[in-house]
Amino acid sequence: MQQPVKVYPLVSPWGRFSLNSFFIDSEEPAIVDTGISTSPAEGIGPSLQNLGRDVKDVKWIFLTHGHIDHLGGAHALWEMTGRQAQVVIHQADARLLESREAHVDIYRNVRARYLNNPNAIEEQTGATNFAISGEMSPTMLVNGGERISLGAGVSVSVLAMPGHTAGSVAYVIEGQNDVFVGDAVQIHGAANCFPGYEDPIGYRESLTKLAQLKPNRIFLGHPYRNSEGIPYGVELDSQMAAHALSESLALDKRISEAINGFVPSVTDSVYSPFEKIATELGYTGDPTLEPSPFFTTLHGYAQLD
Repeated sequence: MQQPVKVYPLVSPWGRFSLNSFFIDSEEPAIVDTGISTSPAEGIGPSLQNLGRDVKDVKWIFLTHGHIDHLGGAHALWEMTGRQAQVVIHQADARLLESREAHVDIYRNVRARYLNNPNAIEEQTGATNFAISGEMSPTMLVNGGERISLGAGVSVSVLAMPGHTAGSVAYVIEGQNDVFVGDAVQIHGAANCFPGYEDPIGYRESLTKLAQLKPNRIFLGHPYRNSEGIPYGVELDSQMAAHALSESLALDKRISEAINGFVPSVTDSVYSPFEKIATELGYTGDPTLEPSPFFTTLHGYAQLD
């Protein structure tokens, strides 16, 4: 019987957060997500050394989605592998790997309209330029359904998980049903205490699909929180994974019911034009705190009308 593939978390520092990548220790080793520009040198590389492994051994770089805290270090890590690792991303998020400006465009088209900050575009441009180590084309595009061999009988399958972004995916280690979901499972959100996703319908369908998979373990991109604001870890066993999925779906249902028939109304509130929704949900967090999931998510619901 083949021994289970070992998975190691790799933690990189970043402001008030830590960024999580994961090392799949196989014949063709893989890194899932790359943090920001500084993560490969400050977190991923040293963590691999502590495991007795060399970053030059990495053959695959799997990106769960296109946000800067997950792909920002991709170019730098690819360089550290001698440019020999395969960089994998969903087709719908590939432009976020290829262009820093694409990140600013997303901010301009969604969050900027709700945040009263005249310097917002300049600040976002500066932050994006810092956080993304380099623009590059992926070496492998996926759409979901692909099966990638990591050698010695180990394979990873790609599961499309749209919602958080259009190109969010999960990577499943076949045979042991361990699933790397990135930010596709939001529960009650992270530091902002509100879940963030662009497409509510896609998010709900993706959570349902993942629940049906009955994962053995789920590896999260961040320590998302439960209804009491207590963080989950980033590695959840089967029982905790089922609970996290159930909580995610339950909160999505509450938000969907709250916004049903709602007409946005501009007020002086920091939650404007969704002040009524914040009140109904009992949300008292700071909606302006980047990455502003409150506005990203409710904008997504508003587009359904």
